[in-house]
Amino acid sequence: MIDTIIVNGTVITATGQSQESIGIKDGLIDDLYEPGSEPDAAETIDAKGLAILPGVVDMHCHHRQGSETGGYEYKETIESATIQCAAGGVTTSVAMPNVTPPPNSLKLYEDLLKVYEKSAVVDYNVNPAGTVTSEIPGLSKTGLAAFKIFMVVDTGRDYPHMPGIGIHDHGKLMEAMEACAAVDVPLMVHPHDQALMAHIEQQFWDRGERDALAYAKAYSAHDGVIWDSAISTLLRIQKATGVHLHLLHIQTAGSVELLRQAKAEGQRVTAEINPWALFLGNDWSAIERLGSYALSYYVPEKNTPVLWEAFNDGTIDIMASDHAPHTREEKEVGWTDGWKAHTGTPSTQHYMSFLLDAAAQGKTTLERIVEATSTAPADIFGMQGKGHIEPGYHADLVLCDLEAESEIRDEDTLGLIGWSPYAGCSVKGIPVRTILRGKTVFADGKVTAKPGNGQYVTARHPAA
Repeated sequence: MIDTIIVNGTVITATGQSQESIGIKDGLIDDLYEPGSEPDAAETIDAKGLAILPGVVDMHCHHRQGSETGGYEYKETIESATIQCAAGGVTTSVAMPNVTPPPNSLKLYEDLLKVYEKSAVVDYNVNPAGTVTSEIPGLSKTGLAAFKIFMVVDTGRDYPHMPGIGIHDHGKLMEAMEACAAVDVPLMVHPHDQALMAHIEQQFWDRGERDALAYAKAYSAHDGVIWDSAISTLLRIQKATGVHLHLLHIQTAGSVELLRQAKAEGQRVTAEINPWALFLGNDWSAIERLGSYALSYYVPEKNTPVLWEAFNDGTIDIMASDHAPHTREEKEVGWTDGWKAHTGTPSTQHYMSFLLDAAAQGKTTLERIVEATSTAPADIFGMQGKGHIEPGYHADLVLCDLEAESEIRDEDTLGLIGWSPYAGCSVKGIPVRTILRGKTVFADGKVTAKPGNGQYVTARHPAA
């Protein structure tokens, strides 16, 4: 007898759809069965009318809590972030290093993992900052998914891009890439051309333009020159060092062209897009209505068709949430000074629904959603046991009602900040049950797992 059998659902993988039953034993997928041939099980889950997808592997999520108190846990904690993950079908969440203190050494990384061990509701990994090259060899042995570097230095604020996590000097960037290449661990980079941005933003300020709309226009100025310039530089240094470079925040047609060219030449580069680039920041009316609440970044509408094409054909390898909560007070100041408002938008609870809705509209396919949010992230970053509905893999599954329609509301968000920039949006397709290593962690609208349920997911490099 096995532990659980899931029957009557439509199994969706990166390669197709099938009517199969899923057997689960000891937290793993034991086998897939033709309907009617299932073995006995202690528990039967009837998934009639539902799609069954592998649990989401979100490679880019800001959990805000560090290993010390007095930081940014008033915005979010590991517990509150991973509760939202469970409700949104995310079974593995990978955290970013802009917390207090930034994990850029082996000691700080290990201290942070102790907090995760007692706090996380779903499985996790953490990307430390690859800013101290002498620490990279030791950190590389911990099973981390990737290192992370921000090229941006904030103007007029000390968060979210504080000291200890950023490198803009190209020589130091090359040194970091060489160090990551030597241990064969991927390096994620938030691209940004600081010198160009300083020049562009000064022109706005000289005209007396400092509000959220000015901020949006500055970061997208000249067809996104700050993004394209940075990515061009990063790709050239990657070519010199051979590091596995993972580019974050793809949002311009120019960046897509650079990425396509690099891949065509065989460079070791992967890339991600975030939900705000396709579902929020690409609508100027939303920027006008919401101001800093809608920023992340403004992605001029002409980029949208190119981004969807690149997402669908795999030029952009994955989608990750870039979940980035801030309080209303930290956003409200943007109506006066966009440079003082904290950048980023929350999304991990809802971004699976955005994608399911996009599939319902014919913008993408369910198979591509699985590939971009689960299978490819797991494979690219060597996340062991994750991302596949196959025997031997973790029984991480999300059951979705593709026909259900729902309106996103502030009062339904599970984060500490209590608001969503997507409030008022209607979606077709919602996660209704999340299963992590064979155990239900979300069902009937409630998260049932407790802090400490999550486990550290070991990554293996080079990835398969």
